[in-house]
Amino acid sequence: MFRHQLSTMAILLDYKIVDPVLLKASVIHDLFENAANMPGVTEADIVKIDADGPAVYALVMEVTIRITNGVREAKSEYLLRVMQRGSRQAKLLKLADRISNITALGYVHDVEFVRRYLQETREYILPYAEQIDANMFRELSDLTESRGRLLRQGV
Repeated sequence: MFRHQLSTMAILLDYKIVDPVLLKASVIHDLFENAANMPGVTEADIVKIDADGPAVYALVMEVTIRITNGVREAKSEYLLRVMQRGSRQAKLLKLADRISNITALGYVHDVEFVRRYLQETREYILPYAEQIDANMFRELSDLTESRGRLLRQGV
C-alpha cells in the first residue's frame, strides 16, 4: 500500500503540483479505506500532526468512499461525487491516484477486474479529467488505451 501512496505523490510532483496539503493528503489518501482500525488512524491523530492537519484530513475524507448507516457508497456515485463536485485538490488527487493505479494494473492478473477498472476510468474519470489538468488527462487516456490494448491482445 505504501508504494502506491508515494507513487501518487510523485505523480503530483511530476506535474509540478507542490501544494503541501495536497501532497500530504496524497501520502495518506487511502488510509481510512484500507487501514481504519490501525493505531493513529483517527481524525484527532491526523489534525494534530501540523498546522495543515485539519485541511489534510478534510481532503482525505473528500476522496474517501463514504459509509452511511452501514451502507457503502457505490463506486460510481463516489467517482462522480469527486469528479463533479469535489474541490480542485480532490480532483487532482483522484487523477494522480488513477494514474498510479492504472500503471500498477500491469501486475494484476484478474482480467475482469482490469476490464472493470478501465471502464470505470473511461466512464467516470476521463470525461472530467481534461478540464482539471490537460496533461494528466493525456497521460490517463494513454494509459487507459494502452492497458485496454494489452487486455485485448491477451497480454
